[in-house]
Amino acid sequence: MGKFFSKRSSLRARDDQVTNATDLTLRQSLLPLALVTILFFLWGFAYGLLDVLNKHFQNTLNISRSRSSGLQAAYFGAYPIASLTYAGIVLRKFSYKATFMLGLTLYGIGALLFWPAALKRSFGASFLPSRAGFCGATFIIGSGLGTLETAANPYLAVCGPPKYSEMRLNFAQAVQAVGTVVGPVLASHVFFKNVKDNSLESVQWVYLGIAIFVFLLAGVFYLANIPEITDADMERQMELTGGVFMETDGKPLKSQYHLWWAAGAQFCYVGSQVAVAGYFVNYVTETRGHTSSAQGANFLAVAQGCFAVGRFLGTFFMKFAKPRWVFFAFFTGVIVFQAVAVGARNDAGLASLNLVLFFESICFPTIFTLGIRGLGKHTKTGSTVIVGAIIGGAVIPPLLGATADHFNNTGPAMFVPLVFFVLAYTFPIGVNFYKPLAELMDGFLESKVGQGDKGFNAEEAQAAEMEDMGGGKRGDV
Repeated sequence: MGKFFSKRSSLRARDDQVTNATDLTLRQSLLPLALVTILFFLWGFAYGLLDVLNKHFQNTLNISRSRSSGLQAAYFGAYPIASLTYAGIVLRKFSYKATFMLGLTLYGIGALLFWPAALKRSFGASFLPSRAGFCGATFIIGSGLGTLETAANPYLAVCGPPKYSEMRLNFAQAVQAVGTVVGPVLASHVFFKNVKDNSLESVQWVYLGIAIFVFLLAGVFYLANIPEITDADMERQMELTGGVFMETDGKPLKSQYHLWWAAGAQFCYVGSQVAVAGYFVNYVTETRGHTSSAQGANFLAVAQGCFAVGRFLGTFFMKFAKPRWVFFAFFTGVIVFQAVAVGARNDAGLASLNLVLFFESICFPTIFTLGIRGLGKHTKTGSTVIVGAIIGGAVIPPLLGATADHFNNTGPAMFVPLVFFVLAYTFPIGVNFYKPLAELMDGFLESKVGQGDKGFNAEEAQAAEMEDMGGGKRGDV
């Protein structure tokens, strides 16, 4: 632990320089991965609060279901703006570490803006402190979290033995899911403590505490010695693994068709996931008799608990079965129980949505890791594309909200996310039943990179880099 903080790593790294950080053994990667995993808890907590704020603002600000979806639109609409512009630029031109710090800073600023927004009881989209609105503050938070996701997801996928790529990201996302449980539980005891209380004071204090913690965490990242993984490292990892990756090596990004398929699936999947969770409380209170908003928030916490359990179990199953098989089985469960939720009512509807969240659990991280599989030096850019696809979370919830307003009932409106789940389902079908794609997805299963006791050695990395440059092997990187 002392060595991890004794020497601060640089905020800038050259992408044409081989650091050998992809050779980190499981033991060597534990500390940096643990620190980055804290970020996953943070945005799980923020996402869990967002789902409950949706219903809370309907009550306290007297707004419609469709208008309350502006929170999701602001939050997830910020993701592609962040990942495809400033976050992607900082990641490629500077480092993972610099991107982490930028994301935390934006997150903290957005959380602080909740204070003036609550004072003015403004739901609007202004970013100015003097005219701040909840949608504007949420957009800044979404920008910060989009920046963090742009760096954290690929970092977890590539830091450590590639054989365990899906397991690492799914485990970290399981920690994120724990945050989504804590958020609704806190909200049910704070935001809905008094059903007659229309003040927003509790919202102010919760987000002030979040801002303070996030700024302190940014300082911890600044002091930490985080191994940097460059484009040259990713290219080298593909060369060491060999096999099927030799077929994708050298292809331009536009020809990496599995990446674009994954991005489309992520758009549809995330939008549907956000829609289901965002209107979960509405669904329960409207389809299950005598259920209050506070009880609905508690039921959401239980459902998010199922989501977290699903991620831990999915990670465990991947130890014994190919990740793409587990992915297909879980996504099939999503389709089946979402279809049931459209027509079911009372406890049957509640149970079906709980099972939807359980099976959703591993879908996002597995789409991500399989989508960037074999990209080599394009890994960072490919990651920004898939993170940008999270904008689906800004598009599909308003469609569900408008449909629910039309029927004056959220139950039948659950057909909207079902349609997009079916579209996303084409990706797990493709990676399992289209042989060339299935072979690419399995390319790391026999990899020995990072499996030995020797692992990462900075001095040997520098010597290897000089040898490669002398031999002209990396002149085109």
